Amino acid sequence: MSVSELYSKYTRVWIPDPEEVWRSAELTKDYKEGEKILQLKLEDETIQEYPIDVQNNQLPFLRNPDILVGENDLTALSYLHEPAVLHNLKVRFLESNHIYTYCGIVLVAINPYEQLPIYGQDVIYAYSGQNMGDMDPHIFAVAEEAYKQMARDEKNQSIIVSGESGAGKTVSAKYAMRYFATVGGSASETNIEEKVLASSPIMEAIGNAKTTRNDNSSRFGKYIQIGFDKRYHIIGANMRTYLLEKSRVVFQADDERNYHIFYQLCAAASLPEFKELALTCAEDFFYTSQGGDTSIEGINDAEDFEKTRQAFTLLGVRESHQISIFKIIASILHLGNVEIEAERDGDSCSISPQEEHLNNFCQLLGVEHDQMRHWLCHRKLVTTSETYVKTMSLQQVVNARNALAKHIYAQLFSWIVEHINKALHTSLKQHSFIGVLDIYGFETFEVNSFEQFCINYANEKLQQQFNSHVFKLEQEEYMKEQIPWTLIDFYDNQPCIDLIEAKLGILDLLDEECKVPKGTDQNWAQKLYDRHSSSQHFQKPRMSNTSFIVIHFADKVEYHSDGFLEKNRDTVYEEHINILKASKFPLVTDLFNDDKDSIPATTTSGKGSSKISVRSARPPMKAPNKEHKKTVGHQFRTSLHLLMDTLNATTPHYVRCIKPNDEKLPFHFDPKRAVQQLRACGVLETIRISAAGYPSRWAYHDFFNRYRVLVKKQELANTDKKAICKSVLENLIKDPDKFQFGRTKIFFRAGQVAYLEKLRADKFRAATIMIQKTVRGWLQKVKYRRLKRATLTLQRYCRGYLARRLAEHLRQTRAAVVFQKQYRMRRARLAYQRVHRAAVVIQAFTRGMFVRRIYHQVLKEHKATIIQKHVRGWMARRHFQRLRDAAIVIQCAFRRLKAKQELKALKIEARSAEHLKRLNVGMENKVVQLQRKIDDQNKEFKTLSEQLSVVTSTHTMEVEKLKKELAQYQQSQGVDTSPRLQEEVESLRTELQKAYSERKVLEDTHTREKDELRKRVADLEQENALLKDEKEQLNNQILGQSKDEFAQNSIKENLLLKKDLEEERTRYQNLVKEYSRLEQRYDNLQDEMTIIKQTPGHRRNPSNQSSLESDSNYPSISTSEIGDTEDALQQVDEIGLEKAAMDMTVFLKLQKRVRELEQERKKLQVQLEKREQQDGKKVQQVEPPKTDIDLDQDTDLAYNSLKRQELESENKKLKNDLNELRKAVADQAIQNNSTHSSPDSYSLLLNQLKLANEELEVRKEEVLILRAQIMSADQHRLAGKSTEPNINARTSWPNSEKHVDQEDAIEAYHGVCQTNRLLEAQLQAQSREHEEEVESLKAQVEAVKEEMDKQQQTFCQTLLLSPEAQVEFGIQQEISRLTSENLDLKELVEKLEKNERKLKKQLKIYMKKVQDLEAAQALAQSESRRDELTRQVTVQRKEKDFQGMLEYHKEDEALLIRNLVTDLKPQMLSGTVPCLPAYILYMCIRHADYVNDDLKVNSLLTATINGIKKVLKKHNDDFEMTSFWLSNTCRLLHCLKQYSGDEGFMTQNTAKQNEHCLKNFDLTEYRQVLSDLSIQIYQQLIKIAAGVLQPMIVSAMLENESIQGLSGVRPTGYRKRSSSMADGDNSYCLEAIIRQMNSFHTVMCDQGLDPEIIQQVFKQLFYMINAVTLNNLLLRKDVCSWSTGMQLRYNISQLEEWLRGRNLHQSGAVQTMEPLIQAAQLLQLKKKTPEDAEAICSLCTSLSTQQIVKILNLYTPLNEFEERVTVAFIRTIQAQLQERNDPQQLLLDFKHMFPVLFPFNPSSLTMDSIHIPACLKLEFLNEV
Repeated sequence: MSVSELYSKYTRVWIPDPEEVWRSAELTKDYKEGEKILQLKLEDETIQEYPIDVQNNQLPFLRNPDILVGENDLTALSYLHEPAVLHNLKVRFLESNHIYTYCGIVLVAINPYEQLPIYGQDVIYAYSGQNMGDMDPHIFAVAEEAYKQMARDEKNQSIIVSGESGAGKTVSAKYAMRYFATVGGSASETNIEEKVLASSPIMEAIGNAKTTRNDNSSRFGKYIQIGFDKRYHIIGANMRTYLLEKSRVVFQADDERNYHIFYQLCAAASLPEFKELALTCAEDFFYTSQGGDTSIEGINDAEDFEKTRQAFTLLGVRESHQISIFKIIASILHLGNVEIEAERDGDSCSISPQEEHLNNFCQLLGVEHDQMRHWLCHRKLVTTSETYVKTMSLQQVVNARNALAKHIYAQLFSWIVEHINKALHTSLKQHSFIGVLDIYGFETFEVNSFEQFCINYANEKLQQQFNSHVFKLEQEEYMKEQIPWTLIDFYDNQPCIDLIEAKLGILDLLDEECKVPKGTDQNWAQKLYDRHSSSQHFQKPRMSNTSFIVIHFADKVEYHSDGFLEKNRDTVYEEHINILKASKFPLVTDLFNDDKDSIPATTTSGKGSSKISVRSARPPMKAPNKEHKKTVGHQFRTSLHLLMDTLNATTPHYVRCIKPNDEKLPFHFDPKRAVQQLRACGVLETIRISAAGYPSRWAYHDFFNRYRVLVKKQELANTDKKAICKSVLENLIKDPDKFQFGRTKIFFRAGQVAYLEKLRADKFRAATIMIQKTVRGWLQKVKYRRLKRATLTLQRYCRGYLARRLAEHLRQTRAAVVFQKQYRMRRARLAYQRVHRAAVVIQAFTRGMFVRRIYHQVLKEHKATIIQKHVRGWMARRHFQRLRDAAIVIQCAFRRLKAKQELKALKIEARSAEHLKRLNVGMENKVVQLQRKIDDQNKEFKTLSEQLSVVTSTHTMEVEKLKKELAQYQQSQGVDTSPRLQEEVESLRTELQKAYSERKVLEDTHTREKDELRKRVADLEQENALLKDEKEQLNNQILGQSKDEFAQNSIKENLLLKKDLEEERTRYQNLVKEYSRLEQRYDNLQDEMTIIKQTPGHRRNPSNQSSLESDSNYPSISTSEIGDTEDALQQVDEIGLEKAAMDMTVFLKLQKRVRELEQERKKLQVQLEKREQQDGKKVQQVEPPKTDIDLDQDTDLAYNSLKRQELESENKKLKNDLNELRKAVADQAIQNNSTHSSPDSYSLLLNQLKLANEELEVRKEEVLILRAQIMSADQHRLAGKSTEPNINARTSWPNSEKHVDQEDAIEAYHGVCQTNRLLEAQLQAQSREHEEEVESLKAQVEAVKEEMDKQQQTFCQTLLLSPEAQVEFGIQQEISRLTSENLDLKELVEKLEKNERKLKKQLKIYMKKVQDLEAAQALAQSESRRDELTRQVTVQRKEKDFQGMLEYHKEDEALLIRNLVTDLKPQMLSGTVPCLPAYILYMCIRHADYVNDDLKVNSLLTATINGIKKVLKKHNDDFEMTSFWLSNTCRLLHCLKQYSGDEGFMTQNTAKQNEHCLKNFDLTEYRQVLSDLSIQIYQQLIKIAAGVLQPMIVSAMLENESIQGLSGVRPTGYRKRSSSMADGDNSYCLEAIIRQMNSFHTVMCDQGLDPEIIQQVFKQLFYMINAVTLNNLLLRKDVCSWSTGMQLRYNISQLEEWLRGRNLHQSGAVQTMEPLIQAAQLLQLKKKTPEDAEAICSLCTSLSTQQIVKILNLYTPLNEFEERVTVAFIRTIQAQLQERNDPQQLLLDFKHMFPVLFPFNPSSLTMDSIHIPACLKLEFLNEV
């Protein structure tokens, strides 16, 4: 391929540009070799002539095709050069907002200066376990690659993060460590990963500072080794630090800050524990205020300080040590503020004794004040003969003070690092480690000093290691593919390194000059000029004698030698150190002791090292003796060699951080700064090495799929794709050096892929033109045919119209003739019909007259016959009835006679004791006792009868006596008695009449007042109705505006309530999941402890194999429900006022309850006042004195009541005797049955008892009759006594002419008195009711008034408000009203539920009593039946007697659990009833309930649950076993509900099933335990299924070609050749997922799992498919294309079809796939116009804004004919989606689990129909 072919017209190239570094242009004409000028057109349409260097033949760089722009890997670019790399990074960063890009083995990270949502836990889990080239570039992908290679190759790894200050090195290292802490979390409870992460805030506080380039710049280098055990869990860590920038402690440039810890401590100075530090704000201290502004925008130093303290605490630093650390830091600030006064001579200075800051410094460090004040201004000179004390100048004192401050801070820094390492240290054996190196990048400033020299020296070493590693990988790749290769020339920076560190190099000369007593920086620089002037990497500046230039791999750097010697020496006066050593604080003493120098420096780079060394990589300071002290340069060189040895022993991974601009603007790209860093960090060197060989590599299969269009038809006949590729390439590319055929790949030189893409595009372009030509011709033909058809159609319609018009005329003419004919015919027919009807009517009337005559004659004869028939029948029936009545009378008399005779005989026989003796000899004693008792009762009855006769005789005598006295009295009164009696009666009548009239008056008054009140209430109600109407009108006006909003709010509230319920259920199930996880962890720890405790050779005994048997957290069985639901007030008392205050509903309830209590208090107070008034009235009334007659009456009443009580006591005694007799007979019967006595004797004895009982009932009736007679006699006597004084008042009665007996008169008077009392009581009751009703009406009126006042006030307030406020106020009022009504309804519902529960409990108690009685009777019957059966062997036992209960002995429980749970395999029950173990367990539980053995029930259920847990733990990856026990656990739960006796669960039970309910125990609490266990099993089932499906999802849904030939392969980079990829083909197709789900569905259906649970399982699995697929789509640029959208839609349709085929479409699984469906549609939609943006926004409702924008950014065309999504279109989408309140999370949580519901599903099987197969080996179970 010649140059002229490459540089043809329309070819795009890159030309240099002073502003943008490189600029794109297009050739306007073909280039021919030898031409000196290229004709170019720039992007702004300007024409430019570009000169060409003909001698060097330097043509401009070619630009890659647009399809390659934005690649994840820079090595996938066809043209590999600087402008291509820069443009690709710029496009990804600015247009797609991708900050990560691969460049071969290097990850390029551009600092976005903005928080991005790509570092969450969901992203970590998305990258975990993925191959590095499968996902978009990310720091997590590099970390996963390192972690995977460590586990696979068992080799230590390193991640080298480099870049200049502000590029994001520290953040990248932090995220890498977070990834390791999440993926490789520690297996123990030490939380070592949290400690590793906790070291970051401490190191940032003491080692990071604000610079002009970065607000959080690391001013030291660190290498963190994270140690892992054999299971690759984090067990410890170690940190090494390099070259802390100590000069920042005492000096900061403008707009920079000191280390963060100083400002954090000043921000927290107001805390009480820091009062003794005597700190103020940071502006008051010299060491923190030199840079100007002491604050950073967006940073809160006080909050950061709190995080630092928490990190110290987490790492185990005691509070006392923390205070000591803060004291040392504060002392440094005070030291910087010490004022030093110069003396007049200028050679000496002094410090005031009252210097406040020096006092604070000495107090905080615990040193001697005077000594420190003296030695800060003096120094000691030691000679061989004597020692001198010399004063120092002001500048010398300031330098000494600054050196002391730097030394103190450096020592404190080393101490903190050492203690962090101690906290991260572990005693466990380290298997491997991953190191994270966060080190400064190449630096060059206007003034470069010793620090920049050391930094650039370290970068030279790292670059050398990087180059050799890249070169080594390239060689390995070529050798692996077996292609010839030549030595690639790459830049070797060993000469530059030798210049710095070789013998007599720069560092050696610097150390030598430091040893010279009067060495200076100028002398050292002169030595450098003399020694290295001939070196190619060393230059002397023209205009300076104190500077030198080193040509580094990245750039030339000029170093100023001023300060090199001082910084290298790092001199601190010995006197200051000695004073600090004498401190009274141990921490200060420890910082400056010499003994820690003796600790040897050990490394942990080897694989077999047992632990991580706990030390700082920076060697600790020794005593400042010049003979023994090592220089800083020497120390740094030693630690750097140690670091390089460690890195060379590991597999390195490189992260290069790029700073896009110096202004820290988010997503702003400065090409100049970017190119400078790309050159410095080695990215371009990697590109150069790749471009020197074969940078483009294609697998044969991918090459064939991509360039199949270039293959000729005859070549496709060959089945060998490798041979086809070879022949195609040999035909297309003539130069054989441009490509090589490897073992599995084709290697191309730079630019060849672009040439192939051009050929492919030309082929497609030609095909497109052909298609367009054909389509356009076809369209024209279609247009012509359409015009021709239209013309013919018009002609046809016109001709048809004319023909139809002629036909219409002919049709109308013919119709007129027909109309005439029809009209004439109708007129003639009407005349004929009129004559015919007249004749017919005459005939009908005549014939009817004759027929009626005949009918009347027949009717009369028939009626006479009927009358005769009925008379004769009546006479016959009367005769028959007379005969039948006579026969019935005779029969009744005869039968009554026979019955009396038989009854008499039976009674005699029943009373005969001989008969009883004959029937049952053993019952003689009892019968004798019974007879005696009956005799005693007869005697007592006789005595009672005698007493009654005596009482009757005495009563008769008294009556006679009274009659005599009455006669005497009448005789004495004579004739005047009758008028008096009549007057008395008349007076009584008048009183009665008066009472009637008063009652009528009261009734009239009550009626009138009631009518008035009703009228008043009606008026008030009418007025209230008017007000309500006004209020409704206002509310309608207000609510008319907000009705829709209110309805929407109601819907939203309902949705929120549903969401809250789901969240609550989710939280509960998450707690269950967490509990099971902790339980599992506890079991694992216990197993580990058991293994540790066991000695070698011993086996575990069964007692310690599982801790499940010791579970005691199950509830006890309650035989009845105890307690009741408490009301809202009691709940508030329990949960506390603070928590209750947060609940608005409870608050409103309390308010309402307070109002009700207040009203009740008022009512009670009113009633109390009334009661007091009534009592006062009663006291004022005078009681009349009792007469003698009243006393006699009371005496008689007492006597009669005493007698009545005696009779009642006798009656009770008879009852008790009867009950004892019954009990004794029953006991005797049981004993006799147990001794095999005859059942006939027992039944006869019971009959005798029944007869005795009947006699006792008869006696009882007689006693009651006697009692009634006594009561009537007492009443007669009392009535007689009461009427004696007024006997003369009897005058007239209604029948006054008749004779009135005295007793009748007394009785009548007594009746009248009783009537009066009744009437009076009724009147009083009615008056009370009236008063109460009046009071209630008054209370209602007052309440209505108050309501009216409130409404008027509200109405007035509303009128004063603005319309918007009126609407809001009306809504608030309506909400409060609805809330109060809702609360009333809630309280009413609660009361009804409470009453319902009480009634249920009472019903349960009565049912249990009845069941206990029935059970006792059934038990007695079963025992008797069993005794009978034992006598008849087993002949009488039938299968139908099985009651659905299984009995087992207590000692067989372990065997039952082992055979039925632990050792049971699902395959054993393949042909039986589903969920058979659950039914068997319930039948065992039912028998334990039947025998009322709560311990047995408790033990069985506990053992069952523990056994299920043990099985699930053992088979934690077996889907079939887990599904089997999920179905059985759910079925056991359903059985416990179905047969619990609760009516809510018994609605579908049959009568037979209701007999199988539990009788004694309420297992509600165990139902909850089983429900929790079901949740755990369900979660384990989902986990197993997800583990099986997850590896298939991405390959099947995104990568596999469901529609063949639809997707095209794009060029891939180095990362597709990552060593982490497996060699085998692990791809899956959609059919594999469907087959697997078929398997899951079949297993669950065969094992009888509830259909609702199966639906929930597949809903969860489909959500996981959706989440995993969508997450990969959002993290992979290569699959975001139109063809992928088509594949996705096809795959989703296949899954939906599978759901419909399995009748699972109602499960909601399709709804969980909605985000993926919308993502697929988004990939296929048009993405150009604003209308397209609006369509996308309306369609993608299930995708968040971030997800939509991410997919649009990732969208990549597979062909040049597709267009990329423009940035403007994405901005339009973002603008339209601004109103959405989407979550900030980018990825879906594929581990999210929907809350599971276990709906009640009763079984139709009855327990007695279940057969137990012999394979279960449950022969020890007995069927009851």
